[in-house]
Amino acid sequence: MGIQVKSIARTKTALEIRAFLALAVPLAGAQLAQAAVGFVDTLMMGRLGANILAAGGLAAISFQLLLAVVSGLVMAVGPLVAQAFGSGQKHLIEDVARQGVWLSLALSLPMMAVLSQLDGVLRVLGQPDAIASLTAPYFQLILWGAFPALCFAMLRGYASALAQAQVVIVIVLVGTAFNIAGNYALGFGRWGFPAMGLGGLGLASGLSYWLMFGLFLLYTLKHPQLREYRFWRGWYRVSLPLISHMVRMGSEIAITIALEFSLFAVVTFLMGILGPEVLAAHQTVYQTIYLIFTVPLGMSYAATARVGVGFGQQDLGAARRAGYVAMAIAAAFMLLATVGLLVFRRAVIGLYLDLDDPANASVVALALPMLLIASLVQVVDGVQRVSTGALYGLQDTRRPMLLSGLAFWGVGLTTGYCLGFPLGLGGIGLWIGQSTGVTVACMIFVFRFHRLTQPKASQPKS
Repeated sequence: MGIQVKSIARTKTALEIRAFLALAVPLAGAQLAQAAVGFVDTLMMGRLGANILAAGGLAAISFQLLLAVVSGLVMAVGPLVAQAFGSGQKHLIEDVARQGVWLSLALSLPMMAVLSQLDGVLRVLGQPDAIASLTAPYFQLILWGAFPALCFAMLRGYASALAQAQVVIVIVLVGTAFNIAGNYALGFGRWGFPAMGLGGLGLASGLSYWLMFGLFLLYTLKHPQLREYRFWRGWYRVSLPLISHMVRMGSEIAITIALEFSLFAVVTFLMGILGPEVLAAHQTVYQTIYLIFTVPLGMSYAATARVGVGFGQQDLGAARRAGYVAMAIAAAFMLLATVGLLVFRRAVIGLYLDLDDPANASVVALALPMLLIASLVQVVDGVQRVSTGALYGLQDTRRPMLLSGLAFWGVGLTTGYCLGFPLGLGGIGLWIGQSTGVTVACMIFVFRFHRLTQPKASQPKS
């Protein structure tokens, strides 16, 4: 009997691995492709000088932070649709998606207003005026991509919850190719277009979001399974109670994202205070780490969907299995990334800066130890992100929000500031601090998921 039980467990685990990878591969690939745009932008900026690299990287990080936080408000669509799908409530799936579009529109307007003034905010936060001024054209043009970017994030969660995320990577690859071509044309004045610098990069990114949203919407209207859920019918119907529920749940997700991503943003601002060379070194490391991080980020969306389906079916064992499979796969991938970064550290920095140019020597000397520290925390960073997604699948959003504040700000930022400034370790100290915060968050989130999915445990409350 014991052998039979173990055999059944292995079979269920194998099936879960296949189901998870079917979702995770396209979602992680899509996130990686999107991040590749920022990566390519940074490579281009690095060839234009340290100030352009510092300003462009700062602008891109600031926009991505704002987009990530606001997108958190529409990310409630994913776990709500997954639960409705697991429990067979077709009408609720349609209604959640419909209200998600309205919520995206409502959120895009204040987001655009913030972007229009973000260069001034950077000055208030202590960034050099010369650097902040260079970011203004980027913000003024990329703001027109706010609405489609939010709608794309909403549809990604919707399709993932319905196990139909395979097309995401195709759409993102098309959008990424368009963005890279647009960057080349508008940023550097190629193919008869004017050279718009950072403003051209912002315009190209905004247009690419419109393209990806349009393609994704068309896919949901034409796909045999997805078109069964006709959320566009009665599009004018606004359900304030459902939107209110989504905003409450999404707010907790958004705050959690803000606490995590703002740690890295604040660290970036502190790097800027330490000087353009420190900031430029940080940008090379951050862009590399963020590019890798997008893989477990995509996995986290798959974890939310898989755990959410088990939760909707009231099968806590299936939810637990889905969460641990996701964490294990994320850990394995990030371990490979760690080895690669440790072995090819100088080559990675060389992608951004000419290692043979004496003018870059000080930036390279600062970047190498930062990349070493960042490499050593890759596994825990991936697991903490996927475990957060697993908790969202359980619709457990409030406690992770509070715990994120403790880990990322109470531990991470405080440690980094003390090491970086009073103890004089500079940028290296800031990287040690934020890595410590990520490690603490990983331990907390994994423990919480383990406790909430224990046999006979009561269902968690958001």
